[in-house]
Amino acid sequence: MGTGYTTVMYDAEDVETALTDIVACRYDGVEIGIEKIRSIGFDTLSAWLTEYDLDLYLAMSEWIESEDAVDRMVEEMPAIAGLDAEFVGLLPPQRGRYEAATVENWLGRLTDAALDAGVQPLVHHHGATAVEQPEEIRHYLDAVDGLELVFDTAHYYPYGENFPDGDVTDGIERFADDIAYVHLKDVEPVKDFAANRDALTAGDFHLDNVINYFRSFTDLGDGILDLEGAYEAFQKAGYDGHFTIEIENQTDRPLLHAKENYDHWSSVTDA
Repeated sequence: MGTGYTTVMYDAEDVETALTDIVACRYDGVEIGIEKIRSIGFDTLSAWLTEYDLDLYLAMSEWIESEDAVDRMVEEMPAIAGLDAEFVGLLPPQRGRYEAATVENWLGRLTDAALDAGVQPLVHHHGATAVEQPEEIRHYLDAVDGLELVFDTAHYYPYGENFPDGDVTDGIERFADDIAYVHLKDVEPVKDFAANRDALTAGDFHLDNVINYFRSFTDLGDGILDLEGAYEAFQKAGYDGHFTIEIENQTDRPLLHAKENYDHWSSVTDA
Protein backbone atom coordinates (compact mmCIF):
# COMPACT_ATOMS: atom_id res chain seq x y z
CA MET A 1 0.00 0.00 0.00
CA GLY A 2 1.38 3.39 -0.98
CA THR A 3 0.41 7.03 -1.33
CA GLY A 4 0.41 8.47 -4.82
CA TYR A 5 -0.22 11.78 -6.53
CA THR A 6 -1.53 12.64 -9.97
CA THR A 7 -0.04 14.98 -12.56
CA VAL A 8 -3.42 16.57 -13.31
CA MET A 9 -2.25 20.04 -12.26
CA TYR A 10 0.83 19.93 -14.50
CA ASP A 11 0.96 20.45 -18.25
CA ALA A 12 2.61 17.79 -20.41
CA GLU A 13 5.81 19.83 -20.73
CA ASP A 14 6.00 20.02 -16.91
CA VAL A 15 5.65 16.30 -16.12
CA GLU A 16 9.32 15.91 -15.19
CA THR A 17 8.87 18.80 -12.75
CA ALA A 18 5.79 17.01 -11.42
CA LEU A 19 7.84 13.89 -10.78
CA THR A 20 10.50 15.83 -8.88
CA ASP A 21 7.77 17.52 -6.80
CA ILE A 22 6.14 14.17 -6.06
CA VAL A 23 9.44 12.66 -4.96
CA ALA A 24 10.24 15.72 -2.82
CA CYS A 25 6.92 15.32 -1.02
CA ARG A 26 7.68 11.66 -0.25
CA TYR A 27 4.95 10.08 -2.37
CA ASP A 28 5.56 6.49 -3.43
CA GLY A 29 3.90 6.53 -6.83
CA VAL A 30 2.32 8.57 -9.57
CA GLU A 31 -0.72 8.53 -11.82
CA ILE A 32 -0.48 10.02 -15.32
CA GLY A 33 -3.06 10.47 -18.08
CA ILE A 34 -2.45 8.84 -21.43
CA GLU A 35 -2.46 12.16 -23.31
CA LYS A 36 0.53 13.33 -21.28
CA ILE A 37 2.26 9.98 -21.77
CA ARG A 38 1.78 10.25 -25.53
CA SER A 39 3.17 13.77 -25.53
CA ILE A 40 6.21 12.83 -23.46
CA GLY A 41 6.82 9.49 -25.15
CA PHE A 42 6.66 6.08 -23.53
CA ASP A 43 10.45 5.62 -23.54
CA THR A 44 11.10 9.03 -22.00
CA LEU A 45 8.58 8.46 -19.24
CA SER A 46 10.03 5.02 -18.53
CA ALA A 47 13.47 6.57 -18.09
CA TRP A 48 12.12 9.26 -15.77
CA LEU A 49 10.26 6.76 -13.61
CA THR A 50 13.50 4.83 -13.20
CA GLU A 51 15.57 7.96 -12.53
CA TYR A 52 13.20 9.24 -9.85
CA ASP A 53 12.41 5.79 -8.43
CA LEU A 54 8.66 6.20 -8.74
CA ASP A 55 6.09 3.52 -9.43
CA LEU A 56 3.47 4.20 -12.09
CA TYR A 57 0.37 3.27 -10.16
CA LEU A 58 -2.11 3.98 -12.91
CA ALA A 59 -2.24 5.28 -16.48
CA MET A 60 -5.58 7.01 -17.00
CA SER A 61 -7.24 6.63 -20.39
CA GLU A 62 -8.53 9.37 -22.58
CA TRP A 63 -12.29 9.85 -22.42
CA ILE A 64 -13.82 6.82 -24.12
CA GLU A 65 -16.08 8.78 -26.44
CA SER A 66 -15.70 6.94 -29.77
CA GLU A 67 -14.60 3.77 -31.52
CA ASP A 68 -11.39 5.57 -32.41
CA ALA A 69 -10.67 6.26 -28.74
CA VAL A 70 -11.24 2.60 -27.92
CA ASP A 71 -8.97 1.51 -30.76
CA ARG A 72 -6.19 3.86 -29.63
CA MET A 73 -6.33 2.58 -26.08
CA VAL A 74 -6.45 -1.08 -27.17
CA GLU A 75 -3.37 -0.54 -29.33
CA GLU A 76 -1.47 1.13 -26.49
CA MET A 77 -2.19 -1.44 -23.76
CA PRO A 78 1.10 -3.33 -24.31
CA ALA A 79 3.05 -0.06 -24.10
CA ILE A 80 1.22 0.88 -20.89
CA ALA A 81 2.07 -2.52 -19.44
CA GLY A 82 5.66 -1.92 -20.55
CA LEU A 83 5.82 1.04 -18.17
CA ASP A 84 5.11 -1.44 -15.33
CA ALA A 85 1.81 0.31 -14.65
CA GLU A 86 -0.23 -1.61 -12.10
CA PHE A 87 -3.54 -0.32 -13.42
CA VAL A 88 -5.12 1.35 -16.40
CA GLY A 89 -8.09 3.57 -15.60
CA LEU A 90 -11.02 3.80 -18.00
CA LEU A 91 -12.95 7.07 -18.25
CA PRO A 92 -16.55 6.52 -19.42
CA PRO A 93 -18.30 8.53 -22.12
CA GLN A 94 -20.39 11.59 -21.43
CA ARG A 95 -23.75 10.92 -19.91
CA GLY A 96 -26.60 10.18 -22.32
CA ARG A 97 -24.50 9.90 -25.48
CA TYR A 98 -24.56 6.12 -25.88
CA GLU A 99 -26.74 3.16 -25.02
CA ALA A 100 -25.60 0.89 -22.19
CA ALA A 101 -24.83 -1.89 -24.67
CA THR A 102 -22.29 0.31 -26.44
CA VAL A 103 -20.62 1.31 -23.17
CA GLU A 104 -20.50 -2.35 -22.11
CA ASN A 105 -18.93 -3.32 -25.43
CA TRP A 106 -16.27 -0.64 -25.18
CA LEU A 107 -15.42 -1.39 -21.56
CA GLY A 108 -15.30 -5.09 -22.40
CA ARG A 109 -12.90 -4.60 -25.30
CA LEU A 110 -10.64 -2.39 -23.22
CA THR A 111 -10.74 -4.80 -20.30
CA ASP A 112 -9.80 -7.76 -22.49
CA ALA A 113 -6.95 -5.81 -24.09
CA ALA A 114 -5.61 -4.70 -20.71
CA LEU A 115 -5.73 -8.16 -19.19
CA ASP A 116 -4.07 -9.64 -22.28
CA ALA A 117 -1.27 -7.08 -21.88
CA GLY A 118 -0.87 -7.83 -18.18
CA VAL A 119 -2.32 -4.67 -16.60
CA GLN A 120 -5.46 -4.53 -14.46
CA PRO A 121 -8.30 -2.41 -15.90
CA LEU A 122 -10.38 -0.20 -13.62
CA VAL A 123 -13.48 1.83 -14.43
CA HIS A 124 -13.53 5.34 -12.96
CA HIS A 125 -17.05 6.30 -11.85
CA HIS A 126 -17.39 9.98 -12.60
CA GLY A 127 -20.04 12.67 -12.45
CA ALA A 128 -21.76 13.53 -15.75
CA THR A 129 -20.74 10.23 -17.37
CA ALA A 130 -22.39 6.91 -18.14
CA VAL A 131 -20.96 5.48 -14.91
CA GLU A 132 -22.17 7.96 -12.34
CA GLN A 133 -24.79 6.48 -9.99
CA PRO A 134 -24.03 3.57 -7.62
CA GLU A 135 -26.47 1.38 -9.56
CA GLU A 136 -24.57 2.16 -12.76
CA ILE A 137 -21.26 1.31 -11.16
CA ARG A 138 -22.72 -2.03 -10.09
CA HIS A 139 -24.18 -2.66 -13.54
CA TYR A 140 -20.94 -2.24 -15.45
CA LEU A 141 -18.82 -4.09 -12.92
CA ASP A 142 -21.21 -7.04 -13.22
CA ALA A 143 -21.46 -6.76 -17.01
CA VAL A 144 -17.72 -6.81 -17.76
CA ASP A 145 -15.67 -9.77 -16.52
CA GLY A 146 -12.34 -8.76 -15.04
CA LEU A 147 -13.19 -5.08 -14.59
CA GLU A 148 -12.55 -3.53 -11.17
CA LEU A 149 -13.13 -0.08 -9.66
CA VAL A 150 -11.35 3.20 -9.03
CA PHE A 151 -13.27 4.53 -6.03
CA ASP A 152 -13.23 8.33 -5.99
CA THR A 153 -14.28 9.97 -2.72
CA ALA A 154 -15.42 13.23 -4.32
CA HIS A 155 -17.23 11.69 -7.28
CA TYR A 156 -19.07 9.26 -5.01
CA TYR A 157 -20.18 11.93 -2.53
CA PRO A 158 -22.97 13.51 -4.65
CA TYR A 159 -24.68 10.15 -5.27
CA GLY A 160 -24.20 8.34 -1.96
CA GLU A 161 -26.89 7.44 0.53
CA ASN A 162 -25.65 10.03 3.03
CA PHE A 163 -25.64 13.10 0.78
CA PRO A 164 -25.38 15.99 1.64
CA ASP A 165 -23.41 14.84 4.69
CA GLY A 166 -19.77 14.16 3.93
CA ASP A 167 -19.97 10.46 4.69
CA VAL A 168 -19.03 8.17 1.76
CA THR A 169 -18.68 4.99 3.78
CA ASP A 170 -21.79 3.44 2.22
CA GLY A 171 -19.96 3.33 -1.11
CA ILE A 172 -16.84 1.84 0.41
CA GLU A 173 -18.91 -0.85 2.07
CA ARG A 174 -21.03 -1.53 -1.01
CA PHE A 175 -18.09 -1.88 -3.41
CA ALA A 176 -15.54 -3.31 -0.98
CA ASP A 177 -14.96 -6.40 -3.13
CA ASP A 178 -14.50 -4.34 -6.30
CA ILE A 179 -12.29 -1.45 -5.19
CA ALA A 180 -8.73 -1.89 -6.43
CA TYR A 181 -7.55 1.71 -6.25
CA VAL A 182 -8.66 4.93 -4.56
CA HIS A 183 -8.74 8.59 -5.60
CA LEU A 184 -8.78 11.04 -2.71
CA LYS A 185 -10.08 14.58 -2.93
CA ASP A 186 -12.39 16.67 -0.79
CA VAL A 187 -15.58 18.55 -1.65
CA GLU A 188 -16.66 22.05 -0.64
CA PRO A 189 -20.11 22.23 -2.24
CA VAL A 190 -21.35 25.49 -3.70
CA LYS A 191 -24.82 26.70 -2.70
CA ASP A 192 -26.61 25.07 -5.65
CA PHE A 193 -24.41 21.98 -5.82
CA ALA A 194 -27.32 19.52 -5.68
CA ALA A 195 -29.10 21.35 -8.50
CA ASN A 196 -25.93 21.35 -10.58
CA ARG A 197 -25.52 17.63 -9.91
CA ASP A 198 -29.10 16.88 -10.93
CA ALA A 199 -28.75 18.93 -14.10
CA LEU A 200 -25.63 17.02 -15.16
CA THR A 201 -27.36 13.72 -14.42
CA ALA A 202 -30.20 14.84 -16.68
CA GLY A 203 -27.73 15.68 -19.44
CA ASP A 204 -27.86 19.47 -19.04
CA PHE A 205 -24.22 20.40 -19.56
CA HIS A 206 -24.71 24.14 -19.25
CA LEU A 207 -21.39 25.75 -18.34
CA ASP A 208 -22.63 26.87 -14.92
CA ASN A 209 -23.55 23.31 -13.97
CA VAL A 210 -20.19 21.94 -15.08
CA ILE A 211 -18.13 24.65 -13.42
CA ASN A 212 -20.01 24.64 -10.12
CA TYR A 213 -19.90 20.85 -9.87
CA PHE A 214 -16.23 20.36 -10.64
CA ARG A 215 -14.94 23.47 -8.87
CA SER A 216 -16.44 22.16 -5.65
CA PHE A 217 -13.61 19.61 -5.53
CA THR A 218 -10.81 20.79 -3.28
CA ASP A 219 -7.76 19.92 -1.19
CA LEU A 220 -7.97 17.34 1.56
CA GLY A 221 -9.25 18.94 4.74
CA ASP A 222 -10.69 22.01 3.00
CA GLY A 223 -14.09 20.42 2.38
CA ILE A 224 -16.79 18.49 4.20
CA LEU A 225 -15.81 14.89 3.54
CA ASP A 226 -15.18 12.72 6.58
CA LEU A 227 -11.82 11.39 5.44
CA GLU A 228 -11.09 9.82 8.82
CA GLY A 229 -14.33 7.85 8.60
CA ALA A 230 -13.54 6.85 5.02
CA TYR A 231 -10.10 5.59 5.97
CA GLU A 232 -11.57 3.58 8.85
CA ALA A 233 -14.11 2.07 6.43
CA PHE A 234 -11.35 1.11 4.00
CA GLN A 235 -9.48 -0.58 6.84
CA LYS A 236 -12.59 -2.45 7.99
CA ALA A 237 -13.19 -3.57 4.40
CA GLY A 238 -9.68 -5.02 4.23
CA TYR A 239 -8.53 -2.63 1.51
CA ASP A 240 -4.74 -2.79 1.21
CA GLY A 241 -4.21 -0.92 -2.07
CA HIS A 242 -2.91 2.51 -2.93
CA PHE A 243 -4.42 5.88 -2.06
CA THR A 244 -3.75 8.48 -4.74
CA ILE A 245 -4.48 12.14 -4.09
CA GLU A 246 -6.04 13.82 -7.11
CA ILE A 247 -6.21 17.60 -6.82
CA GLU A 248 -7.67 19.22 -9.92
CA ASN A 249 -8.42 22.89 -9.36
CA GLN A 250 -5.40 24.33 -7.56
CA THR A 251 -3.17 25.25 -10.49
CA ASP A 252 -1.00 27.75 -8.61
CA ARG A 253 1.93 26.51 -6.52
CA PRO A 254 1.44 22.81 -7.28
CA LEU A 255 4.39 21.77 -5.09
CA LEU A 256 2.79 23.42 -2.07
CA HIS A 257 -0.49 21.65 -2.72
CA ALA A 258 1.28 18.31 -3.16
CA LYS A 259 3.04 18.74 0.18
CA GLU A 260 -0.01 20.00 2.12
CA ASN A 261 -2.19 17.17 0.83
CA TYR A 262 0.43 14.57 1.66
CA ASP A 263 0.73 15.96 5.18
CA HIS A 264 -3.04 16.02 5.67
CA TRP A 265 -3.50 12.42 4.51
CA SER A 266 -0.58 11.34 6.72
CA SER A 267 -2.34 12.93 9.70
CA VAL A 268 -5.44 10.88 8.87
CA THR A 269 -3.63 7.57 8.48
CA ASP A 270 -1.37 8.10 11.49
CA ALA A 271 -4.20 9.06 13.85
